[in-house]
This record gives sequence, C-alpha cells and structure tokens, in this order.
Amino acid sequence: MLLVVNAGSSSLKLGLFHGPHQVAQARVDVTADYGAALQAGLAAMGNPVFLAAAHRVVHGGAALTGPCRITPAVRAQIAALVGLAPLHNPAALAGIDVLAALHPALPHYASFDTAFHATNPQVAVRYAIPQADHDAGIRRYGFHGLSYASLVSTLRVRGDVPRRLLACHLGNGASLCAILDGQSVATTMGYSPLDGLTMGTRAGGIDGNAVLALAARHGLDGAGNVLNRASGLLALGGRADMRDTAAQARDHFIYWAVRHAGSMVAAMGGVDGVAFTGGIGEHDAGVRGGILDGLAHLGASYMPAANDTHAKHLHDGASHVAIWIVSAQEERHIAQEAGAVMAAEGR
Repeated sequence: MLLVVNAGSSSLKLGLFHGPHQVAQARVDVTADYGAALQAGLAAMGNPVFLAAAHRVVHGGAALTGPCRITPAVRAQIAALVGLAPLHNPAALAGIDVLAALHPALPHYASFDTAFHATNPQVAVRYAIPQADHDAGIRRYGFHGLSYASLVSTLRVRGDVPRRLLACHLGNGASLCAILDGQSVATTMGYSPLDGLTMGTRAGGIDGNAVLALAARHGLDGAGNVLNRASGLLALGGRADMRDTAAQARDHFIYWAVRHAGSMVAAMGGVDGVAFTGGIGEHDAGVRGGILDGLAHLGASYMPAANDTHAKHLHDGASHVAIWIVSAQEERHIAQEAGAVMAAEGR
C-alpha cells in the first residue's frame, strides 16, 4: 500500500493506493497542527498499514525535475525553495516531517508541480534580466504540473490527445498551459504561483513597478500578503469563492483567462483542443462558456446542454477544436510516479 499526501496551506488530502487503485481517501482541514490533521485523516481511513508515502511538492526549482526519493539532500532543496512558493512548500515540508516522525523507517517520495514544465524552451523561461540574477534562480518555472500531467495521461488513455492542447486548470489557484505533442511549451505562472490569471486571493499578472509601489506602501512582507492573500477574486468581488463572488470579479477572471489563452495558442502555433480541469474548470459552466466565447474566433464554440458536466455535452466548432472536461486526479498521478521510482529501486 502507498499513502499519497497532498498537504495544502489549509487542508490535508490523503489517498491510499494499492497499485493503480485508490482504496481509501480522506480530507482534513488544517488549523495549526499538521500532526493532529494527519492522524485524524489516517483514522478516518481506518489507520491503514502502508509501505511508503508519496508527497505533492509544488516547487522543485531548476534541479528537481522528476519524481524522486526524499533524502536529506532533497528535503534541504525543497526547504530552500520556500520563498518561491510560500503558501505551498512549507505545507509539503510539514506533511513530510510529521509523517516521518510517526513512521521513522518509512521511505518517502516526492512529485513536483514544476517538473512538467521542464520541457519549456529557454526563451519561454528566461526573464530579460542580468545573467547573474538568472543564474541565482530568478526565472519562470510554471506550476500545476501534476494536474496537467494527469490530464494528458487521461486523454491519452482515451486516445484523445490533440497535437496542440490548451489546458486550463481553473480553481482557487488558476493557470493555463500550452501542451504541444504532449509536452508543456508555455504556461501562465512564472517564478512563483502568483503570476498569470486572476485567482482566488492572488493578484495574477502585475507590473514589477506596481509591486515595488506596494512594497513601499505596505513593506515587503505586507506587499507579499496583499499579492498572495488579499487580492484576486477576494479583492474584486468580496469573496475568494467563484460561486458567490461579485459579477465584476467573474468578468475579470474570464477576461484575463481569454487574454492569456491567446498567448498560449500563439506559443503552439494554433490550437486543436481545449481541456478544463480544477474546481472551477470542472463545475462552473458559465466560466467555461465565457472563456470559449472569447476564443470563438479560433473555432471553439460552446453549446451548453441541460447537464454539461461531461465532455459529451460540449461540442466543437466548425474548425474542429475539441473541448473536454477532465476530472483532476493528482493523487493518482503522484501514486503512479512514486510506483515507477519504487520499481526502479527494486521495491
């Protein structure tokens, strides 16, 4: 049995896998004590026996570009990247450390959200800044990679992977990815998960001098809090939840998703399919429809049915741009990646 740990800033998701099959799951809200949350999650699954654990880690930097066993050196690399993903890497480390304390002999593995974007060309990841700053790690990385990798795997099993796929991971965190021949060639998030689309509490794309102005106004830590925790839908519409935020916030989200989608399509030289995943992407027909309406000039059309939660209710336009809704299966993908590493180790 393999335990998958997806530790977020406010919740902890656990999945228990026997080979490719998920046999149990749990979700626990986290206040301040990851140890209590983990024990509660394990208790909810009947305190199962497992032989290894696999963890979702958002930021792997330039070096950690594939699933791996967590050694002290790998843990140190994850910790060194906390500043690049302040809402996520500390939670991953907490999940790793708490479970290691409970089960000292347990082998641990990591899968990284940044890894899927390691195939981006240099021109896509390089900021136009001095070489020394680039060498210090200030570059674009991209995120939501486990979601995109899982999406591609799901479509591949169906035989549906188009050559040029616009993938939309839309949730409290939101991004787009240009996937060409199954590989990421561009994405909207950059150095951190802050860039790109309007999000639940994150500002999305913002001019660097505006960031400096916020830092002058609020101080460095205060500006970071504004940009990561007090902006986005929350700032525009009073609520971070798309289901009950103001109309102007929804309009902002859709407008910038369409703007960024144009750049993703340009990076691929066109588009053959559009796939939606994530909480908003899977469940909000109005947002999907608004984005596809904005892409109508590409041939992507939207014809909602009484129940459009499945791909069969979405219809492509005259230019044959296929449209899918794909359920997020990050934990399953993490389990598959960890299983491959364990097999290579002879486990």
